[in-house]
Amino acid sequence: MKTKWTKKGLKDFELRIINLFESGYARCPIHLSGGNEDELITLFQSIKSNDYIFSTHRNHYHYLLKGGDAEALISEIKGSALGLCKGCGRSMNVYDPKINFYSSAIVGGNCAMAIGVGLALKKKKAKFHVWCFVGDGATDGGHFMEAVRFGHTRHLPVTFVVEDNDKSVDSSAKDRWHNPMPINASNIIRYEYTRVYPHVGIGRHVTF
Repeated sequence: MKTKWTKKGLKDFELRIINLFESGYARCPIHLSGGNEDELITLFQSIKSNDYIFSTHRNHYHYLLKGGDAEALISEIKGSALGLCKGCGRSMNVYDPKINFYSSAIVGGNCAMAIGVGLALKKKKAKFHVWCFVGDGATDGGHFMEAVRFGHTRHLPVTFVVEDNDKSVDSSAKDRWHNPMPINASNIIRYEYTRVYPHVGIGRHVTF
């Protein structure tokens, strides 16, 4: 049975990951979610069980809200052979074909994959949809731009969700582009949020 995740439940999960990392039980790079619980809970109400999710290196919330196994994800992050990907994916490369969930640790690396699946679904006349999550940093690159244009002009069942925390590593959009303008298209959903964890380091997260 799919868990109905609440804002508190999602936060508590990430706090578990923090404790694993800071106690040395999770020896891998980890990008924590946080500050965007409300937006994602609302968004995932529109995502159907057979839809495809292509996530990023910051994928914990996406996986849980899609209906993933929380304990299998914990084991995966710990590097256990009992983990979701047998300990090979850790935190940033999570996949679960049973629920059509895939992620890529490469910034923008999921865009072409999402478009490929969207094209296949259209050719098969399948009624599923593809949701591709990216951060604002990924929108700076050609991978994102080409995928958005390809999907838009061919009317593919793909929606790009831009999770904009205005930090590509630790640089704001203004620092990167001087006078940035968000990229808008009919196949893009964008929401802004303030992250509650630093990009690097331990023991310095904001209480939330």
